[in-house]
This record gives sequence, structure tokens and C-alpha cells, in this order.
Amino acid sequence: MKSLDLCPKLQKSMDIIGRRWTGLIIYQLLQGPQRFSVIESSLPVSGRLLSERLKELELEGIVLREVFPETPVRIQYSLTDKGRALESVIRDLQKWSESWIEPEGSGPEGIPPE
Repeated sequence: MKSLDLCPKLQKSMDIIGRRWTGLIIYQLLQGPQRFSVIESSLPVSGRLLSERLKELELEGIVLREVFPETPVRIQYSLTDKGRALESVIRDLQKWSESWIEPEGSGPEGIPPE
């Protein structure tokens, strides 16, 4: 692989994962297959935006959407192998965040501003 080929691939991966709420949706699905309502209730995101992000992740081959022919119809989302391969990336970002990122409204070393 030429080193020039890395930049577009890295850029595309950052574009995918860096979209608002996408990383947290993947993080939520690392727990296993879930219905839309469970994902929606676990994140402070609108149903419309969640639906949009899940469709994008499905088109990228990261999320699998399964429809079960029951009454009422049951739809479940899970990570594909490609999506599960992101677990180490998501976990490393989580560790990095815990060490280096302060919660909003906090000053240095977690001290709230006066």
C-alpha cells in the first residue's frame, strides 16, 4: 500500500466515526443486538437523527438491521464484523477520554470554574 493511499482511507474512517452520535451508537451496540427504542432511550438523541445515523452505518456495512416477521414487526440492530472491529478503537478512545478530557463546565483537573 502506498503511503498516499492512507490519507483518504483515514479521512473516510474519521468522517464515518466522527459524525455526531455515531461513536456513541457504536459504543451502545457493543453491548449486543438492540431494538431501536432501547438505543434511543440510552442516548440523548432524537429518533430522526438516530434513524439517519443507523441507516448511514448500515450502508457502510458497520450495522446490521434485521427485521423479524412477527406481529408486531420486530427490528433489531447489531454490529457486523466490520462494526465489531471498531471495539478496540472505541475502547481506546474511552480510555484516552478518561485520562485527558475534562467534563464540560470543569476547569483543570476537574475543578469547576468559579
